Amino acid sequence: MNIGEAAKASGVSAKMIRYYEQIGLITPAHRTQSSYRTYTDNDVHTLRFVRGARDLGFSVEQMRTLLALWRDRTRASADVKAIALEHVAELERKAAAIIAMTKTLKHLASHCHGDERPDCPIIDEIANSGAGSDLPSIDAKFGVNGLRAD
Repeated sequence: MNIGEAAKASGVSAKMIRYYEQIGLITPAHRTQSSYRTYTDNDVHTLRFVRGARDLGFSVEQMRTLLALWRDRTRASADVKAIALEHVAELERKAAAIIAMTKTLKHLASHCHGDERPDCPIIDEIANSGAGSDLPSIDAKFGVNGLRAD
């Protein structure tokens, strides 16, 4: 099947399939003489696995490790469990950071008059946040918008 069909069957966009091939997460597809990518049912099965891992928020490196474990029938399930629990802890840290940001924003919004005056504690806090503010930040631990760069 071609890349469009593989994308539809796996739920992974053609762009992401090409990206995953480029970074070596998945094996590059076989090419026809006219350079079209062709995918097997096994390739689609692998893409579905990647999609499932991505949907659970695993990073590319974690997905790489999980794929290797998935393919290794002699693996210990403890290895998979350790990765999952590490990811759970990471998700819990992110959730705590989001809760702290929400609490801070609610507090700031409750102190903003919301009128025609230019005074605004929300803007003031954001403007001062780089100068030792106590504003919680998910960027410091998890990258832009809370998403890992890897």
